[in-house]
Amino acid sequence: MRLVIAKCSVEYAGRLSAHLPLATRLLMVKADGSLLVHSDGGSYKPLNWMSPPCTLSFGEPSDEQAAAGVTQVWTVSATKTDDKLIVSIHEVQHDSAHELGIDPGLVKDGVEAHLQKLLAEQIELLGDGHTLVRREYMTAIGPVDILARDAAGRSVAVELKRRGDIDGVEQLTRYLELMNRDPLLAPVQGVFAAQEIKPQARTLAEDRGIRCLVLDYEAMKGVDSGVPTLF
Repeated sequence: MRLVIAKCSVEYAGRLSAHLPLATRLLMVKADGSLLVHSDGGSYKPLNWMSPPCTLSFGEPSDEQAAAGVTQVWTVSATKTDDKLIVSIHEVQHDSAHELGIDPGLVKDGVEAHLQKLLAEQIELLGDGHTLVRREYMTAIGPVDILARDAAGRSVAVELKRRGDIDGVEQLTRYLELMNRDPLLAPVQGVFAAQEIKPQARTLAEDRGIRCLVLDYEAMKGVDSGVPTLF
């Protein structure tokens, strides 16, 4: 990756036109060929960019550009379109290159698979006397995250989400409608479990007779002493 801090102006020409007037900015050239123009603000979002496939070429300024103070002209050309990103550099304040190597990618903690595993191991969080039947109980329309039984032996279907919204409640409702047609499972109680449940989702779930379980992921991992709140 090459990082250049330079006083520059930027023109984008193609399907749309855009202009960035002269200012000091960060130019980021990545190994995949992309170029991103950043300011000292706007969080992660660049002011302008060209995504690969594209090619980057370096040229000398014209006499008119040189007279205006331009010392370098970078032209990024898209491979599949006529789009161009033209960076007119007046002054370079920093220029460095860094070999970052292959990135292993983002490893997410607290995803639904982790929640499912932990809740299966701590099935008593559903209530006293609950036992696990199995994870990923398959139905004709997809797998229910957890199938359990309560202290009275009745079936309990659990749908797990990191953030519970109305779509998750609708999904569990469809599972329950199908599972309650099976005489070996019926009656099936639904539990909607998530680290955070939106108010609208909670209202809909309670209206349909579905319990809501807020999970404390850190506590389930044993990091904290907190316990889930069952409603």
